[in-house]
Amino acid sequence: MAMLDLLGRRWALRVLWELREDAVTFRDLQARCGYVSPSVLNDRLAELREAGVVEHARGAGYRLTADGKELLAVLAPLNQWAKRWAKREQSGRVESSTYQ
Repeated sequence: MAMLDLLGRRWALRVLWELREDAVTFRDLQARCGYVSPSVLNDRLAELREAGVVEHARGAGYRLTADGKELLAVLAPLNQWAKRWAKREQSGRVESSTYQ
């Protein structure tokens, strides 16, 4: 349950998503996350590091650990579902707007 609580915190999933491909510096990560406040980003990174899913590599920035990569792999089906849902929602809005 502790991991679910962490993942439910604002910006936690976004941080993990932005680290999916390579290491990212704090400033770049902040920009990729829509300029989340530095204090919130710092808190999330600290929590994710404590959970063992993110690490800080000197000179390279933040990156996923092996456990972090495994976690994203587990979350991949959720991402696919969300994409299908968003597509249905978008087409539903288009259909409903044509009848108004």
